[in-house]
Amino acid sequence: MNDRRAIRASEKNIVLIGFMGVGKTTIGQLVAKTLSRDFIDIDQEIEKDFGMTIPEMFEQKGEAFFRKTEKEYIMNICENTTCKIVSLGGGSFQQEDIRKKCLESCIVIFLDVSWENWKQRLDLLIENRPVLHNRTIDEMEQLFNERRSIYALHHSRVETDNREPEEVAEDIVDMLKVDWELHQP
Repeated sequence: MNDRRAIRASEKNIVLIGFMGVGKTTIGQLVAKTLSRDFIDIDQEIEKDFGMTIPEMFEQKGEAFFRKTEKEYIMNICENTTCKIVSLGGGSFQQEDIRKKCLESCIVIFLDVSWENWKQRLDLLIENRPVLHNRTIDEMEQLFNERRSIYALHHSRVETDNREPEEVAEDIVDMLKVDWELHQP
């Protein structure tokens, strides 16, 4: 296993966290392109490797199987890669081992969205988010708030309300460049 403490700040993986539908994939792809880094969407990698969608995996193999698989993918990336932009699934940061590993070895950026703004996206999200199926709006808000408290553990927070993905990505890139300059050896 690599000694991650020896990795310079500018070489660390950048991990994007936030509630489902906040734009982690879209924003992550923009950041990756600007920084000339590879982009990894954990959910997309799992779907590609298993040949099924996340909702199908939840249905056929169960959430526990998915969470275990998700953890293996994320831990592998944290331990064996550098210079990647990584989008985590909305629920993955709830796993303590994932949270701890990401905070230790990566730069974790929380893409924050308000409940009111998120609710406006619900119709676009619900079909492909099995964790939302059969939940009332109150139950969804409770899940939103529970996860938000977990997302509070991060290195940096970026507000996404009423902002275009390009604007958010630009802020992230600018913030990273300042951070890297401050931490040059």
